[in-house]
Amino acid sequence: MAPRTDSFDLGRLRLTSGEGRRFELEVSLDPLRFGGETYAVTPAAVDAILDISRMTHHGYALRLRFDASLQGPCMRCLEAARPEISVDSREVDQPGEVEELRSPYVEDDVLDLHAWARDALALALPAQLLCRAECAGLCAVCGADLNGAGPEHAHEREPDPRWAKLGEIRFE
Repeated sequence: MAPRTDSFDLGRLRLTSGEGRRFELEVSLDPLRFGGETYAVTPAAVDAILDISRMTHHGYALRLRFDASLQGPCMRCLEAARPEISVDSREVDQPGEVEELRSPYVEDDVLDLHAWARDALALALPAQLLCRAECAGLCAVCGADLNGAGPEHAHEREPDPRWAKLGEIRFE
């Protein structure tokens, strides 16, 4: 079992330029709020692989990989959804004058693994969390679950009120 780690001291590795290490860690993940709903992450602590490479000028190239499962309502039909999300995230922390090369997760050679894993999971999410890829959702008229309603489920279309006056025209 991998050790649980929410922060990682990069400085204690004492890596030289071009040297790298791989670690198997357990990272905790908090429930995620997405689309106004809360999705539990299962398990709450995931097994992750952290690759650390030392760059020139005291910088680091970082890679974090893990798989997580979310539990919450489907965004189309509100049934239980359990999508599997694979995360493969990279960060560069190169101290210097260019702010774009500074990782927001590294402060004084300490990597905030918990925050990085949370943000990487949020960025890896699809546009909608669904119970299944072909989910038909709910009927906009009556609210019936279209996954079980079948192809015969239909409603009469209301006439467009903008064209109602044309219905009063009589040609004789």
